[in-house]
Amino acid sequence: MVLGLPGFSEKEGVCEGCVYGKSHREPFENEKPWRAKNPLELIHTDVCGPMQNESIGGNKYFITFVDDYSRMCWVYFLRNKSSVISVFKKFKAFVELQSGFNLKKLRSDRGGEYTSHEFLEYCSDLGMERQLTIAYSPQQNGIAERRNRTICEMARSMMTEKKIPIKFWAEAVGTAVYLQNRCYTTSVTDKTPFEAFTGRKPGVKHLRAFGSICYSHIPSNLRQKFDDKASKGIFMGYGSCEKGYRVYNLQTEKIILSRSVVFDENKSWNWESKQDETVSVPFIFENGNSEIAETEEASHEIHVDLYIAD
Repeated sequence: MVLGLPGFSEKEGVCEGCVYGKSHREPFENEKPWRAKNPLELIHTDVCGPMQNESIGGNKYFITFVDDYSRMCWVYFLRNKSSVISVFKKFKAFVELQSGFNLKKLRSDRGGEYTSHEFLEYCSDLGMERQLTIAYSPQQNGIAERRNRTICEMARSMMTEKKIPIKFWAEAVGTAVYLQNRCYTTSVTDKTPFEAFTGRKPGVKHLRAFGSICYSHIPSNLRQKFDDKASKGIFMGYGSCEKGYRVYNLQTEKIILSRSVVFDENKSWNWESKQDETVSVPFIFENGNSEIAETEEASHEIHVDLYIAD
């Protein structure tokens, strides 16, 4: 205590000096977040980019759509942000036809690609609820923001492990999304996002290590009698609408799709010396079959996990 302090009386109202001098952001509550009860009841979306390098398809951005109910994710690649409205229309038509549900709510930040007159008018005409974040508050779109970060970290790790050039970032991103949809997540109880959205368990027998050396079969009508029956390439992911592997052909320097592929997952390609080199792989597949399994899951699941091939 101190001596000589005058008496004080409490006054009601706002102290303007304190407001100017001590203003702070309100904390984000830790209460249990609301969850959708059905697929497409709420979709989270966010654009990531621009990247420092264009992909081999000339894209510098990617956009993700995450279903709040199942946490299923779809990714599309963009040359510029003005393409968001056209991509969203394609995405909406695709998922509604595949699931039988209607997209009811869309949550995004206040980027110009989401707040353009064309985009807002399109959603208004459909009766779709638009949920926009407050400026400088990315936490309100946390599902999409965190998913994009996870995708980038996973893609970066895969590329670093096999020393893949950065121009293949879109291939790594597409593969990361494909794998995450088939992996366990604490956000969905006892199911993968794929199963929660489609009702079917995904097949994983065909999964291989991204960036591995592989040899794709050359069809007989594309070679002569004593030509090589396979060509060397780099495994770059899975087909978007086809049941096959995406392989970067080292001779033609193009992405091809092949069903019959032999993988050497303990080797990667040295892009400087143009030679194979052995790498340590922390896991080994017991199944040596190099072809995608002819199962019902494999034949159907590829049509749901759609991403635009880069």
